[in-house]
Amino acid sequence: MAIAYQEMLERRKHKRFQVQDEAIAVLRPIVDTRGPIIDISRGGLAFRYITAKESSSRSSKLDILLPDLSFYLGHLPIRTVRDFEVTSEYALGSTKTRRCSVQFGKLTPKQISQIERFMVNHTRRLATS
Repeated sequence: MAIAYQEMLERRKHKRFQVQDEAIAVLRPIVDTRGPIIDISRGGLAFRYITAKESSSRSSKLDILLPDLSFYLGHLPIRTVRDFEVTSEYALGSTKTRRCSVQFGKLTPKQISQIERFMVNHTRRLATS
């Protein structure tokens, strides 16, 4: 497993930053697949979500927003890189907590600028994992 982790780190082109605010990722068009963003880079992001399904991340668009709507960036093109179940002490019944990692697709200059602005204003430090 250590080799796979090292290979994954070496493939990353951008530094990831932990999100400090309660930013949320929402997959489109499946709006029930949403959850807190764990970390973000110029190349993509990772977030957690709760579901009763095996995997819900078969989507090609994603929105990023803050709960108070002071930041909203919609319809980002994405590709799911990983989507896996994580252990959670708070799981109820058949619900499962999953972690989804996505890579941004071809972004417009405006989308790139907004992601960079989000990273400056809503992240705190480099992510470690």
